[in-house]
Amino acid sequence: MVEIERKFLVKSADFKEQAFTQNKIAQGYLSAVPERTVRVRIKGERGFITIKGISHQGGMSRFEWENEIPLDEALELLKLCEKGKIEKTRYEIKSGKHIFEVDEFYGENEGLVMAEVELESETEPFEKPDWLGEEVTDDPRYYNAYLSKNPFKEWKK
Repeated sequence: MVEIERKFLVKSADFKEQAFTQNKIAQGYLSAVPERTVRVRIKGERGFITIKGISHQGGMSRFEWENEIPLDEALELLKLCEKGKIEKTRYEIKSGKHIFEVDEFYGENEGLVMAEVELESETEPFEKPDWLGEEVTDDPRYYNAYLSKNPFKEWKK
């Protein structure tokens, strides 16, 4: 149940032409402290609850547990979440043997587009698409839990 992923900024919208799925996502946090985040998510017409532990050094891996829950329960739990909801569209793009998830944010995080790729080990190689930009894996500002409290639109450029 350890998740290993790397995060990148996205430098062009070319990924949209390569996407094989896209889903609207709304999510909130019942707990957004770094030691443990508890997230409620609605992805399309499905609900999920996710618990994540603190990131290991470098931000690439951490404990993650996720379970699907009924949509009506997810909608009710979203009402209990801390201030600051995340709204985004997630695109999935195949690159080599990996799937990149690209999130295009809306609302208070509009203008931010990030890509993640899940790996089997921290040293696993992967093909980098042309639209992939700067790596931000070790920058906690790009965690959704952080963005829910410190929206991208409020960052000083």
